[in-house]
Amino acid sequence: MPPEAVLAPIELGAECGLLRPLDVAFARFLAAQAPDASGVVPLLGALVSRQQADGHLCLELHDWERLADEATWPQPWRDLVHKVATEPARITQSILVALPGDPARAGSPLVLDGSRLYLRRYWNHEQRVAHAISRRLARATDAPPQLAGQLARLFPQNPGHGPDWQRVACALAARGAFTVITGGPGTGKTTTVVRLLGLLQTLHHQQAARPLRIRLAAPTGKAAARLQASISTQVARLDVDDAVRNSIPSQVDTLHRLLGARPDTRRFRHDSAHPLHLDVLVIDEASMIDLEMMSAVLAALPDDARLVLLGDKDQLSSVEAGAVLGDLCRRAEAGHYSPDTAHWLRETSGDIVDAWVRDDAQPLDQHVAMLRHSHRFGADSGIGRLAQSVNSGDADQVRALLATPHADVAWIDACADGPRLAELALDGGHRRFAGHAQADSALQGYRHYLQWLHANRPTPLAGIDDFHAWARGVLHAFGSFQLLCALRQGPFGTEGLNRQIAGILQQAHLIEADREWYEGRPVLVTRNDYNLGLMNGDVGIALRVPDEHGAMKLRVAFEVPGLGGDDSTRIRFVLPSRLGERETVYAMTVHKSQGSEFDHAALVLPDQPSAVLTRELLYTGITRARRQFTLLSPYATVAWSLDNLSRRQSGLPWAFDRQAPRALP
Repeated sequence: MPPEAVLAPIELGAECGLLRPLDVAFARFLAAQAPDASGVVPLLGALVSRQQADGHLCLELHDWERLADEATWPQPWRDLVHKVATEPARITQSILVALPGDPARAGSPLVLDGSRLYLRRYWNHEQRVAHAISRRLARATDAPPQLAGQLARLFPQNPGHGPDWQRVACALAARGAFTVITGGPGTGKTTTVVRLLGLLQTLHHQQAARPLRIRLAAPTGKAAARLQASISTQVARLDVDDAVRNSIPSQVDTLHRLLGARPDTRRFRHDSAHPLHLDVLVIDEASMIDLEMMSAVLAALPDDARLVLLGDKDQLSSVEAGAVLGDLCRRAEAGHYSPDTAHWLRETSGDIVDAWVRDDAQPLDQHVAMLRHSHRFGADSGIGRLAQSVNSGDADQVRALLATPHADVAWIDACADGPRLAELALDGGHRRFAGHAQADSALQGYRHYLQWLHANRPTPLAGIDDFHAWARGVLHAFGSFQLLCALRQGPFGTEGLNRQIAGILQQAHLIEADREWYEGRPVLVTRNDYNLGLMNGDVGIALRVPDEHGAMKLRVAFEVPGLGGDDSTRIRFVLPSRLGERETVYAMTVHKSQGSEFDHAALVLPDQPSAVLTRELLYTGITRARRQFTLLSPYATVAWSLDNLSRRQSGLPWAFDRQAPRALP
């Protein structure tokens, strides 16, 4: 068959919007490398390329066959699906596809592992991650005899209504080289890790003169700054000796800074040949870590170091391919502890976890702890109940909660108020909260921070410290409210809403948005800038401040971690012209908001279904709110999101199961 005839179905897929130009180009590359009269392998290559762009690590051929029967795919695609189903050997006969352990095809661009087809680079990453974690799971670490006593010191009170999951997490982490601690908002993940660091340093101090070398990291600058502030506050209250307290670090780095990212490359200074100098690595907001980054972290980790991952397994996965935390925590809800683990916990910490013991317990399960009690949201919290109902997919309960007035939750039908959507977001939904005792004038949307900016501006003759304090106040006032969106484009997306809100603020004479840079403009850094020390996700605000000659100039103020690893932050002023990739951020995508929390978060959903609307996105948007949450959406969109679970295709869970991967039919 002529090459163009082979590629015709693939071109059709691009015309239908099912494939990207890059996917088609990859298919053409495959067809040129090894002519395939059937067209199966080039099409599969295009599809697995598209899967990777959508966050999946592989193409699950079983699911692909099922979807082809349900979806309105072009008929030529359906014909190729049936060729795969009826003649699976057709795939493995191609020199472009390798099976695991096949040295003859070690350089092939595609790998077929069971029924999962990978781009080789991602199969390699998955294998490295699975191998590195498995080695740590197998590494026996004897718990020191003083562990029980130190746990009792750090956790003096027993809640009395079941296991203290924070104590369970610390106990498991103290005896293992790899631990995952997961939990929803307010369940005490940071509190747990601070106590864990105190526990590890205390136990180590009793046996060695040198303290443990501990490093803390997070995927984004915003998440790193939030963890740093939280840890610094809690270490001071920790019941440990002063020598131990002083050996617990407060500085938190981004993962890129920790590994030593090399600009304009995907490589890092620290790798397997140049490992990190540490004994313990703690990574917060691990749900944001993609497979490639996790592979880089594990490669740079010394063999004898401990790794602790913190995160909410139910949040959105990383923007890039993979859902590492979700894969590691897929059995966390039911515990899946072995009888031996349950007995050890009863003897060591006094916690009884028999209700979470399972016959099919796996090694990984013994290293995962799920925190189950929220200290932030009480039983009467509308935010907490709504997040829990969304997480469980209980549509009836979600609708009932939205329809019932709550002091901390409001629902505005965006269809009914479509023309006023930007204004409603601008006022922070304050109209709905005006009748509640918890209503706070500081949460009236973006008017508040601009009014604060003008009312508290220092005089031109004020000292630079006064301008730093003023900038910090403006940033904090801005951070009290955030409008979140599921989409970037369209009337319900960040691009359109940012323009609308800027226009309304200008009409109210709060900003002068007739030029690109104006005082009060909030901007989001969208790419790491190591020269400026700004990371993807950092938020700054343009302000007029005196330069070295006393002239008032426009600078963008950012709050960055303090020098020397102290618990303070400092203000950095940057020339607007020096900022690289950035965008206005009155409205922010839910993905970009991960690692951040706001006193009041308002979530805008479109009036039409979209593939990006998932239960995880809705849950993540809700849990960005500390005190108040407003949902601007028709209920039909909410219902669609609840039914649309984000399940990224991956082979990582199979690496920790006794059951072998499925073979092709």
